[in-house]
Amino acid sequence: MRKNLYFIIILCSLTSCYTYQVKKPADPAANNKPANNTAPQTKNNPVSQNLNIQQSPAPVNVQEKLAAGKNVKIEVDNKSYKVIVDRWEGDSLVVHSVHNAKKNLKFHKNQINSEKIAERRFSQPIADILTVTAYAAIGVGIYLLVK
Repeated sequence: MRKNLYFIIILCSLTSCYTYQVKKPADPAANNKPANNTAPQTKNNPVSQNLNIQQSPAPVNVQEKLAAGKNVKIEVDNKSYKVIVDRWEGDSLVVHSVHNAKKNLKFHKNQINSEKIAERRFSQPIADILTVTAYAAIGVGIYLLVK
């Protein structure tokens, strides 16, 4: 039983509450709805024609998404990297690895897959699961000591 308790404690200590999440672009169709819907729906009405046309999402500027100091997960030439952004040198991104600060990497902005740039964020559900698990482990530990 003690081995299981130690295993749970070690597992909880190795788990991180931070995850890498791709930021979803804002829906442009939601912002373009007219305030009043009293316009007649005819073929010659430009308001109704604009609503029926699907707008393509605006192109993502890689240099704006990857600002200095951000902790991100990027995909370059179908290979994934967890990096911290250092700076931009013209069209090249200079980064260092999350786990090895001495290892500098340099990528051209055309090599980076802009759709798969994931920022490191705090994950509340994972934190809640870890908290409940820790409380349960403490409760089981106290129960076993009292028993």
